[in-house]
Amino acid sequence: MGIAVRADASFLIILALVTWSLARGLFPQLYPDLSLNAYWMMAAAGAIILFLSVVIHELSHSVVARRYGIPIKGITLFVFGGVAEMHDEPPSPKSELLMALAGPAASVVISVVFLTAGAAAGALGWRPEVVGVIQYVGFTNGLLAVFNMLPAFPLDGGRVLRAIIWWRKGEIRAATRVASNAGNIFGWLLIGAGFYTLITGNIIGGIWWLLIGSFLRHAATMSYQQVVVRQMLEGQPVTRFMNPAPITVSRSIPVSELVDEYIYRHHHSFFPVVSGDRLVGCVTAHDVKKLPREEWDQQTVGAIAHECDASNTIGVAEDAMQALTKMGRVGAKRLMVVDGDRLAGLVGSKDLLQFLSLKMELEK
Repeated sequence: MGIAVRADASFLIILALVTWSLARGLFPQLYPDLSLNAYWMMAAAGAIILFLSVVIHELSHSVVARRYGIPIKGITLFVFGGVAEMHDEPPSPKSELLMALAGPAASVVISVVFLTAGAAAGALGWRPEVVGVIQYVGFTNGLLAVFNMLPAFPLDGGRVLRAIIWWRKGEIRAATRVASNAGNIFGWLLIGAGFYTLITGNIIGGIWWLLIGSFLRHAATMSYQQVVVRQMLEGQPVTRFMNPAPITVSRSIPVSELVDEYIYRHHHSFFPVVSGDRLVGCVTAHDVKKLPREEWDQQTVGAIAHECDASNTIGVAEDAMQALTKMGRVGAKRLMVVDGDRLAGLVGSKDLLQFLSLKMELEK
């Protein structure tokens, strides 16, 4: 559906741990008469299908988000499962509610399908290896749905809570604060459960509860901060924060002149490139570094410059939140503010963050 699905390196950790715990723990307890190879094959199949289910869960969020015009950066699998990365907050309590419910609903459907299939497979006398994997996927998706519906932001249940409070109070920031506090409290409860589990002798289980609780607390706090940042920057024109007279370089000068007269003199690593009074691109110190030193006198700036496109420019009519979102999406520290094919100024993430710091200090 055009949605990129990625796996963080930490995802390999949880995939290996789930496979190991199934092969050495759960499946031998449930099916004691099978071979070691059978347990490992069941574990591998169960872990892979489980995480495909997580992708479907996150895709369900993404499909509903797209229906409400919210761009989806992609889905990333990491150590605690998966997350659909949305560029913007939901536009209304209704859209938030439907997006939040879409994921658990998908997990419930998967759970019912696999549990029904497992019961049918057992009745038909299928091999226990197959029945075991099917039932495991069904049962685990049911647990996934139940866990995600806990009223602890940013879990899906916490988003449902936020949608309800948002609808009643009419203010997303207050709703996010309440839902995030619930997430913090639930995170502390999980941390407490982790310590108790450690004391009772279940070291691996205790560590997992501690990690999940800590992650939930961090995610709840960050989610609230993101809403605060968005409200502070939305509606603020990007022209308010830009440098209206940035240092520019001509596309016709040699790269050696760029280094000596601009990078070394002004101590900047990013320069807009112009041709006459028209903006044609940008050049960075990294672009220079990729060019062999002996070619600096022969090559011009225009030969190594990046053309202007949506990844390095923003229009004068856009707001500061759109600029900060774009910088995060493309991994840039600065954007050229453009008015048609003319350069209006240069805006950097440092300028926006300094404004946020001062505004939050004054409005605590």
